[in-house]
Amino acid sequence: MIARSAGAAVDEAMPSPADQPVGPAATNAGGPEQVLVVPRSALISGGGWRGVRTEELERVLETIARRGRFEPRTVVESDPRWKQVIPYLVVRDGPRYFLMQRTSGGADARLHDLWSIGVGGHVNPGDGGIMGGLRREWREEIKARFEPDARLVGLLNDDTTEVGRVHLGVVFVADAGSRPVAIRETSKLRGAFATAGQVRAVADRLETWSQLIFEQLDGPAQRSVRL
Repeated sequence: MIARSAGAAVDEAMPSPADQPVGPAATNAGGPEQVLVVPRSALISGGGWRGVRTEELERVLETIARRGRFEPRTVVESDPRWKQVIPYLVVRDGPRYFLMQRTSGGADARLHDLWSIGVGGHVNPGDGGIMGGLRREWREEIKARFEPDARLVGLLNDDTTEVGRVHLGVVFVADAGSRPVAIRETSKLRGAFATAGQVRAVADRLETWSQLIFEQLDGPAQRSVRL
């Protein structure tokens, strides 16, 4: 389940755009990985923004549902005309954050020892849309006896890096409600709940997206959106 901003009209009979299958019914079988993309021009005007945006969330989700398509990841990774859509989940337990650190067992040496407060990844054909992709990433990366009740809190954009220029984060927050959460692939990651102070202590070693999200969430109270 995901959450809608106060004052927005809610038609319970209408499924959320984020829950809808998006793009052609392609599969990854026998070919390069296909990922959900949207034309940058359909989502971002002008120079865009850096950080987490909390306005017009529903409009952007509707645009993703309407204009999204699947393209080979190898092609769009170097083509800034497209934004790859990345559902990104921050897991909390009350005021604490689930803080993870990448180990030297990961494939990308650039990420070794960096910290993160987010779980996420690309949306593939067969996921059934953004929420389906989020649930798959949760099951692949996290060991827990529950699926998160995710609240949409913003859209993350950062065009200052090569990676950021071709990705758009759809940021969610979920509360573990005192239930155990653990890392599944312990050879690549380690993680535990941490206070905001503990996250701030490693802020200079957080991955860029996690830095931007933490700055947003650790500031004044933020509105969430229930869809």
